[in-house]
Amino acid sequence: MIINILAGGPEDHLPDLHHYIGKNVIWVGVDRGVFHLLKRNIKPDIAFGDFDSVSREELTYIEEEVKELKRYHPIKDETDMELALNWALMEKPDTIRLFGATGGRLDHLFANVQLLIQPLKAGQKTDIFLIDRYNEIFLRAPGTYTIKKTEEKYISFVPLTLDVSNLTLEGFKYPLKDRHISLGSTLCISNELISECGTFSFSEGILIVIRSHD
Repeated sequence: MIINILAGGPEDHLPDLHHYIGKNVIWVGVDRGVFHLLKRNIKPDIAFGDFDSVSREELTYIEEEVKELKRYHPIKDETDMELALNWALMEKPDTIRLFGATGGRLDHLFANVQLLIQPLKAGQKTDIFLIDRYNEIFLRAPGTYTIKKTEEKYISFVPLTLDVSNLTLEGFKYPLKDRHISLGSTLCISNELISECGTFSFSEGILIVIRSHD
């Protein structure tokens, strides 16, 4: 099962969401993201938010179209995205994709990137990807991983923790062998694969992996 969650970020950052429609896919709307889904003729199975970013007319439309609507007071401890993500993780899907979570306010961006750590903290195997028109972002715990060439030309590795130990990159334009990467380092920005696939591995820490194209 795949759960796609659309938040209310700027529409010009969104990819074509119709590419992500398929069997065993559940759509979730978050705040103004619910309206963005309905505009694209994608009806969310469930929606979350305080809906302080939609007009009264838009909210009425949302209430008419969405059967399961979870409304919250604007003063709360979690963001609307975190509430939606917590629900999604309880469903134990194979994959969660977050859309509409970049662009606009930087505090929202940093909060949404940090939310990617939730399944790692809970010991779940669910993969979470934060996706926009130009980027795909995900986290990895220590291990060895294969990564394939896609239309996203650039691959960057950024420490989420203070340190990442023994980072090794093979099949990349700029390979590494057992390098220690500290938080704040730009050593692993804008790398590229030189073959159809490569591998990366490390022994300690958490990495943010960012795949991007211009």
